Order: sequence, then C-alpha cells, then structure tokens
Amino acid sequence: MNIPIKTLHCFITLVETGNYTRAAEKLYLTQPTLSKMIQRLEEQLGQQLLLRNNQKITLTQAGTLFETSARQMLGQWHRLEQDMHDLSGVKSGVLRLGVCPMMSSLFIGLLMEYRRRYPGITLEMHEYGGFGCERALIHDTLDIAFTALPTVHDDELAHEPLSRYPLMACLPNQHQLISKPELCWADFADHPFILYNEDFSLAKIISRLSNDAGVKLNIAFRSGQWDFLASMVEAEMGLALLPEPICRKLDSSELTFRPMNPPLTWDLGLIWRRNLPLTPAAKALLELTQELNASHESNT
Repeated sequence: MNIPIKTLHCFITLVETGNYTRAAEKLYLTQPTLSKMIQRLEEQLGQQLLLRNNQKITLTQAGTLFETSARQMLGQWHRLEQDMHDLSGVKSGVLRLGVCPMMSSLFIGLLMEYRRRYPGITLEMHEYGGFGCERALIHDTLDIAFTALPTVHDDELAHEPLSRYPLMACLPNQHQLISKPELCWADFADHPFILYNEDFSLAKIISRLSNDAGVKLNIAFRSGQWDFLASMVEAEMGLALLPEPICRKLDSSELTFRPMNPPLTWDLGLIWRRNLPLTPAAKALLELTQELNASHESNT
C-alpha cells in the first residue's frame, strides 16, 4: 500500500476542520481535488473513512482508527525531517509550538530571542487551550507547548517552569464583596461564576482547587476570551478569577481586583512528551528557556 504523506496531511486537515470547503482552502486545493484524494484513499484502504452529511464530516470506526495511525506517521515524518535538518546544525526546520492565546503576549521576548538566534527555523504557531496543547503533544501534532502547570497528563509530559503570577478575584465595582481586602473560596459559593472553556488548563485547576476547598462553583458562563470574560463580570453576570498580567490589561475603573486567601498562582511552563526525544528546534527552545531562567535567577 502506497499512501503519500501529503494524503495523510490532507486527511488530518479535513478531520480537524470538519468541512471540505474549509479544508480545501487551508490546503490551497480545490474542493473536487480534495474529494478525489480522499476517495482514492478510501479505495486503497477498502474502507469508508468518513460520513458526509450536510457539509459536515464525521469519522467512521475505520476512520477513527486510521486517524490515530495517520497522526503518528505524520509526527514521525516531521521528526525525521527535523533530524535531517539538524545534520548541519539548527539552521532550518519547523517548530510546531502550542500557545494558549491568554498567555502568548507574556513570551514575546523569549520568542524574539529564539528568532534572533535561529532565523532559519519556521515557527508554526498553534493556538489551543492548555489541555488542548496536552492532547496535541500526546498525538504528536506539536513539538513543545506553553501551558499552565500542573498538567493533567503529568505521567506522559515533562515540563520546564517559566513564570508564576497571582490569580486575582475579578468583581464589578458595585459588588458587595469589594469591601473585603481579600477573598476566599467560600466567598464565591453564593454567586454566579464565569469560568474558562474546558480546553483551558486553568479551568481544570480552578475546578480542582475549589473542590478541594469544599466549594462547588455555580458556573454560569464559560469563555475562551479573557476580554469577553471580563466584560461579563463588568456587566454583573458573575465573578471570575484572572491572572494578574491580564488584570493589568483591563479597565480598572469598571472592575475591582482582590487577592485570594490562601494565595492562588498561575504557574506557566513549557511542556513536551516525556518519552519522546525533542526535535532539534524544540530542544533549542528549551535550552534557551533554561539559559534565560538561570540568568534571571542570578540577577535577582
């Protein structure tokens, strides 16, 4: 059986977009070309991989099995390409980097220095929540990622700590709790709470910590956009917890921020597969991170 790598890539893109039109646009192909490619793939395998219904596609049982293997093969091919590039030093290649949109601005300096040292490396940025980054690493569709710590899949993922910031309670200015200098978990019990989407590591961390404190949050809304989340708090739709760097970006004239007691922190780090060698480009990013961390510690 001879299936080109390009066909595997097209199949995975189609699965991720869930739509032939969007997948074709992303792949710079015409929709008929993509349809014929998938049809030939199914004929080669002798199995129907996709169910097509009202412009949306879903995987058959064979399709689900094939998706897992296709991702593994694409990951191995990517690593082989990067190893070939590394024979002449870390001068070229692709770094598949996972970034949570909420934290991306915090690492601009690190990425700028990486680009300065390795101008031939293409940074292929993928925006996920932290939990999405974990899954993408496990499926070998990312090389390394920024996320909040600790991770859910701690037994499968290694990490390098980067930064730590306080988590602040975010309240509308007229809320009854602003009279308190600091808040505890029990203060949230009788109020609606606005939480991050389930794809965000921070959402899982907040849920775990509140449960450990014996408080069941009354989750009224979820959002993956910190500015929209803050707007809902401002509109008195609920309370939230926001990292201190995000609080600095918001209009403090409409919102009030209070520390938590006991203190809560937003711990950020780099994560990668524990039992899979880093690609040369990913290893270079990790080493640069460790170098800058050591330099920062020696200056403090």
